[in-house]
Amino acid sequence: MLDKNKVLSCTHDGLDIFKHYLPGTWRVGRNFKNPFYGDTKASCNIYFDRRSGMYRMKDFGDPDYAGDCFSIVGKIKNLDCTKDFTEILKQINEEMNLGLENGSALPQNRYSSKSKAENGKGSSRKEPLHISKPKPYSIFERGFTLKEIEFWKQYGITREILKLYKVVSLNEFASENKDSKPFTMYSSEQEPIFGYFDKRYVKIYRPFSQIRFLYGGNLPESYCFGLEQLPAKGNTLFITGGEKDVLSLASKGFYAICFNSETSAIPESLIKKLSYRFKHILILYDVDKTGLATSLKHQKQLSAFGVNRLVLPLSGTKQETVAVQCGFPVELTSIE
Repeated sequence: MLDKNKVLSCTHDGLDIFKHYLPGTWRVGRNFKNPFYGDTKASCNIYFDRRSGMYRMKDFGDPDYAGDCFSIVGKIKNLDCTKDFTEILKQINEEMNLGLENGSALPQNRYSSKSKAENGKGSSRKEPLHISKPKPYSIFERGFTLKEIEFWKQYGITREILKLYKVVSLNEFASENKDSKPFTMYSSEQEPIFGYFDKRYVKIYRPFSQIRFLYGGNLPESYCFGLEQLPAKGNTLFITGGEKDVLSLASKGFYAICFNSETSAIPESLIKKLSYRFKHILILYDVDKTGLATSLKHQKQLSAFGVNRLVLPLSGTKQETVAVQCGFPVELTSIE
């Protein structure tokens, strides 16, 4: 007999069901136009509901499309989710080829990204997947307010750069703390919430809040912001201390990346690859005590790949940092 929990277990908590039945290119947590009617506004959203432990759909334009993957499939198939639930499970199982009929065992790694070729040609051996448990979260995206645009503009960061680097404004962010207790944060004019997006996670940035950075999903140890936007070849690449620095440099035509913080470890394997793509790689951190110490440490660590550091002739105050990001001139810097 088909079981709801078994279906969820082999479809990543229902996410793969949405991917199968919802046409178009959409991403979790980001608003898109509902493909089933003449939607004029991007007000449809797929998000992870931490309470039910599964993915759900929310449509602010048509509340009839709100629900979990089973109710959405029922609506598509013109089936009642209460009366015809078994039939819905049956159709999902058959159309997605889950192989759950007659109580058979769950297929292993059905949605794994590893192909047979990666595991050896013709080999049936399956390597165990070592996946860390992602942090559950749900978000509601909104358009940037005028005040938020002005916030980014003071650093020279344009709307186009925000879009290119997948930076969004959030109305709400919900997740769990270290004790697995749920919490929800709401954006306000005084405390806006921004999100840096990836396929597997979102990093939250709250510039005026006591807790400035949070994340949801599965933030990797080798987190690197800006890597996706780099060209195949370039002259100079900056390694900066944070995402805002990357965005500010990008707005001025420079290529830059950052890791999770100035004190984060920098993977040598990545720098080795980038050294073949860029003539110069420069570390550009803040000139406060932490920034100077860590930039020197990383420069020594990566010297084999020709990495140098750029030290600005500043006292390290926040005002001077903002001035440089805004494009005000400074005297010649030193490269070490």
